[in-house]
Amino acid sequence: MSNRGVEKQDSTTVGIQKLRSSAKIPTYGSVGAAGADLYACLEEAIKIPAGQTVLVPTGIAIQLPEYTVGLIYARSGLATKANLAPANKVGVIDRDYRGEIFVPLHNHGQTQQIIERHDRIAQLVVTPYIQAEFLELESLDETIRGIGGFGSTGKK
Repeated sequence: MSNRGVEKQDSTTVGIQKLRSSAKIPTYGSVGAAGADLYACLEEAIKIPAGQTVLVPTGIAIQLPEYTVGLIYARSGLATKANLAPANKVGVIDRDYRGEIFVPLHNHGQTQQIIERHDRIAQLVVTPYIQAEFLELESLDETIRGIGGFGSTGKK
């Protein structure tokens, strides 16, 4: 499907391009799910040794609406049952990126894990963002918290 001549993308529509015929379009697991599952696009299974990271292809590229970002998070089941999670903790897909989405899966466990074709490997959350303008100041407004850092607000 061509997108030539399309001037404005709907604010809830994410354009998807399959870069490989075997790629799967992201899907939501339930009506209220915030994250859409991303699938491994593999010709054959890959092994992720304990303590190692492997880039897993999804076979897709996306076109995000204006002022949105794609955030890639771990799937809770994969993280708890197989000790696999994105190596960079949260992946950021900028609106102007058009390349293939890869998920760097890290094996935090003690045993090798195997990813099969079309396994769900991560979840994609599309969310709005603000691109801030940074203004250098001589000083910042004072607050009750002040410069208190890590753990300074108590354990409640």
